[in-house]
Amino acid sequence: MPAFDVRTLSLQDALDLAIAIEEEAQARYDGFAKITGGRYDGDASDMFRQMSSYESRHREDLATRRRHLFGDAPRRITADDLDDVEAPHRGSPRVFMSAREALEVALASEEKARDFFTDAVGQVEDREVRALFQDLVHEEEKHVRLVRERLDALPQGPGPDVEEDEADAPGSDPGN
Repeated sequence: MPAFDVRTLSLQDALDLAIAIEEEAQARYDGFAKITGGRYDGDASDMFRQMSSYESRHREDLATRRRHLFGDAPRRITADDLDDVEAPHRGSPRVFMSAREALEVALASEEKARDFFTDAVGQVEDREVRALFQDLVHEEEKHVRLVRERLDALPQGPGPDVEEDEADAPGSDPGN
């Protein structure tokens, strides 16, 4: 159970929640980039690093807004208070996953965040918090479109990687 109730969040707490969500997603993408490794330009690791950078930028935008409104007031909600709000599922990465598969993981995560904030908009009572969450719904919708555009730009099919169960098969070369 989360350490917060979205219905009763103050604006400061809502910003802290949004920042924590971005931190959690960024950390998860960083970990996925390490798991999938860098085998070639544009591989799954590159996709995860790029998603991490998007989360970092969004987190910093939110942190700047928070500092402007609340200075250095201590955070009451951190990434330790949540689990998988936007972050991709921990079991998603595998060593030989393709860039397409990595972006599909990212798309599901961005849709999950959009849905979380959409649900939250209907629950919150505070006008400022509702407005923040509506802004975040629009931001996550932009992220969904961005990831879909990147997916559409990739060639169809699994790409140069092989399935994990084929990775040890004689003659399999994930670089082809």
